[in-house]
Amino acid sequence: MHPSSGNAARVTNAPRDAEAQETGATRRASSRRSSHGVPASVAGFNLLIDGVERAGSTGESEAVLDPATGEEIGRVAFASLDDLDDAIAAASSGLRQWRATPPWERGRILKKAADILRADLESAALAMTREQGKPLPEARTEVERSADFLEWGGEQARRLSDRVIAGRASGSRIEVQNHPTGVVAAFTPWNFPMALAAKKFAGALGAGCSIICKPSQETPGSVLVMARALLEAGVTPAAIAVVFGHANQVSDHLIASREVAKITFTGSIPIGKRLAAAAGAVVKPVTMELGGHAPVIVCADVDPERAADMLVRAKFTNAGQICLCPSRFFVEEPIRERFTARFVAQAKALRVGAGADPATEMGPLANARRLEAITRMVEDARDRGATVLAGGERIGDRGFFYAPTVLADVPADAEILHEEPFGPVAPILPFTEEAAMLAEANGLEFGLASYVVTDDVRRQQRLTAALEYGVVGVNGALTHNPEAPLGGWKESGIDTEGGIEILEPYLRTKHVSIQ
Repeated sequence: MHPSSGNAARVTNAPRDAEAQETGATRRASSRRSSHGVPASVAGFNLLIDGVERAGSTGESEAVLDPATGEEIGRVAFASLDDLDDAIAAASSGLRQWRATPPWERGRILKKAADILRADLESAALAMTREQGKPLPEARTEVERSADFLEWGGEQARRLSDRVIAGRASGSRIEVQNHPTGVVAAFTPWNFPMALAAKKFAGALGAGCSIICKPSQETPGSVLVMARALLEAGVTPAAIAVVFGHANQVSDHLIASREVAKITFTGSIPIGKRLAAAAGAVVKPVTMELGGHAPVIVCADVDPERAADMLVRAKFTNAGQICLCPSRFFVEEPIRERFTARFVAQAKALRVGAGADPATEMGPLANARRLEAITRMVEDARDRGATVLAGGERIGDRGFFYAPTVLADVPADAEILHEEPFGPVAPILPFTEEAAMLAEANGLEFGLASYVVTDDVRRQQRLTAALEYGVVGVNGALTHNPEAPLGGWKESGIDTEGGIEILEPYLRTKHVSIQ
């Protein structure tokens, strides 16, 4: 971390042009034509249906903004109901072709797509930073992780197998067959615009499904970059669609379609409940990773300065816009003062700026809504008696920057302790009684991620067992790599993504009894 000259984090230099470098992905995108004959690289962010990038049939579009400046960097096309019907029809046709592709070949194609993404890492990362705001090193890591998920899905496709059970009568048997579920409707957010979509593409395509993805229209380019890599690698063009538009209209139409067999979503709990209810009305399976409000328990036996250094990095990565990141800091009383002092100093020292600037350690919030929400939550805590130890304010009047913020003396009824903050705010909550602290840590409807920081192995085991969360990080930051499954408990999700189970949400079983 680089020290700043004052008490508040400061904004570094203005953003650099995210299109200044051109690599293979940019050149290939420039050579492709949309349905209007315009090079895709200058045509804005279009729909991708049946291998063709095209504007929406009504011409409706929305501005895409650079979070570092608030300025328009392009326009994203909105799909009409007719466009969605085209995507559904194409996906139904693509399903028949793609599921007929042998699993070994599907694996080869997904591995090739991963290699294409890795070869075009810099171009994809620059584009992501410009539309999402995160620092360029974080964007590079996300592109690499996206490639890893595609490769992992392909590897697991090659391990698909049926099994045979001996029948009870002589000469009889039962075959247990795995079949692709069908057309998948996927809905993905803006905070990790490529990686969270890559999990779904990897599982669905690896299983032999076709997929229609509706990403956030605030970060449209990242999923389009990945989809182009998949098409270039050899995925059946009709098996992939990327559509944008009014969220409720798109989700309602896709979920209600008889051709769509499976729903997968990553996002907030309220929207997840709405989509799950719509899917339940037509009896369609769902996979959901929903919101989090991760408690982190810092025990008195650890070095408080070392723990603070680690947790500052975990908290302020992607400006705190991570479902897995720590958001409620329970610090045992004997080390609270030292931990807090170090945490505050490190938060103030973070360099905040445009993601493309090499000096930047934390970028802007992704959109004006998050800036408004964080401002509201901090003001609510302050009005209720919380002490602002660092930050607590917007930085500048250009873009969506908010200072890394640390709160103390936060009352139990403050909004920030009950609503997922999804931003760069860390409330520090002292504790003395472990049982009371655990009741508070487990007391919300959230059950995605949690953290334990202690060098006492028995305490690690006890706290890990007691935490009612699908993910527990012990003495380190959490990330989701493809080799392990991840999913939330309670209202934070249904099913898991990743691991050797990555294809399971996209498969259905057929029982064949042979006499």
